Amino acid sequence: MGIENPRDGGSRAGESLEELARLADTADIEIAGRTIQVRSSIDKRTYIGSGKVLEVAEQARRVDANLIVFDDSLSPAQGRNLQKQLGMRVLDRSELILGIFALRARTSVAKIQVELAQLQYELPRLARLWEHLSRLGGGIGTRGPGETQLEVDRRRVRDRIRALTARLKKVEEDTKIQRRGRKGTVTACIVGYTNTGKSSLFNRLTSAGVLEEDRLFATLDSTSRVLQLPDTRAMILSDTIGFIRKIPHQLIASFHATLEEAIDADLLLHVVDVSNPDAERDIEVVDRVLEDIGARPEEQIMVLNKIDLAEDLRLVGRLKGEGQDAVVTSALTGEGLNDLRERLRRFVKSREIEGEVRFPIWNEEIRAFLHREGEVSEERFGHKWTRVKVRMKPECFERLRKKGVEVSIDATG
Repeated sequence: MGIENPRDGGSRAGESLEELARLADTADIEIAGRTIQVRSSIDKRTYIGSGKVLEVAEQARRVDANLIVFDDSLSPAQGRNLQKQLGMRVLDRSELILGIFALRARTSVAKIQVELAQLQYELPRLARLWEHLSRLGGGIGTRGPGETQLEVDRRRVRDRIRALTARLKKVEEDTKIQRRGRKGTVTACIVGYTNTGKSSLFNRLTSAGVLEEDRLFATLDSTSRVLQLPDTRAMILSDTIGFIRKIPHQLIASFHATLEEAIDADLLLHVVDVSNPDAERDIEVVDRVLEDIGARPEEQIMVLNKIDLAEDLRLVGRLKGEGQDAVVTSALTGEGLNDLRERLRRFVKSREIEGEVRFPIWNEEIRAFLHREGEVSEERFGHKWTRVKVRMKPECFERLRKKGVEVSIDATG
């Protein structure tokens, strides 16, 4: 069930409802029917208006439906009123997405994040569960058993939220310590709309073995791997959860620890499904979520994926023209992956500087370090000293300085 604002045009409501149907399929819900209500404003009591509620109830009875899913977030009052008037279970888009995340959560961190988001969503809606009991109480100024139980439940939920928040804070602190250990290594993070082939691309580049499935939100956890590039260079590449329209704000808050991979990355790989006619709108959604979480990388590469399935090459050309640094790929066939690796190699190289290192000729450990971490352009061997011109990350030169090695940086390099 969705709403179409006449000012927006019909396509947006239809596309959003189609995505809602895919979300329902991911949750193993069988679609019995769908309907769109044309309204210029939301009804505060029932979201769709009392007349439409009766119509939808009749439609649901005709197809023997036992659940109605709404395409927007419902207020607690709207949810109560709709469930009462329709006489069946009511879900909104946020609750459906949270349910999918609960089904998909595998690691302990993902389970904590999902449970926290669900509890934050449910807390203002607990009254719906205890309406039938609250009517058992006395008159004015008295408390019924339902109200008492509701207060107990609210306290328990708030206590659980505090405990989960504290655990997530500890996770974030541990994750930050791990990231500090990566200092000096270039990091890139794959982001994009859900089901654009991000995990498939990640697997093809790193052989990580992350779950690939043609369903929304196939993976929830952030996974990082070392990516070896065409020369001796390497970087850390991370895969994150996919984004979606109307994503519940509770998920953004609770998955902050996971999304920090994107916030802290030196480079974002924005993966776009170019076989999807609505790709441009998906790009807008991802850009908006990235802005909301504060991800502002120095650079971004747009990866136009699934080119093997693309039918509208004009869309591909338009996106490639708009992208400041676009690469066309197919994670399935491998097309364009070498171009992407070369683009990543150039990015890593652009963050390096030229310098000369002077060290005792007998110190093979330093010489091996320079050949491993940098690109050596010249070596000169003297009687007691070796001089090496090398291009590598500033952090590597700093590590040598701390060991007392003589380093001079080429200001023009």
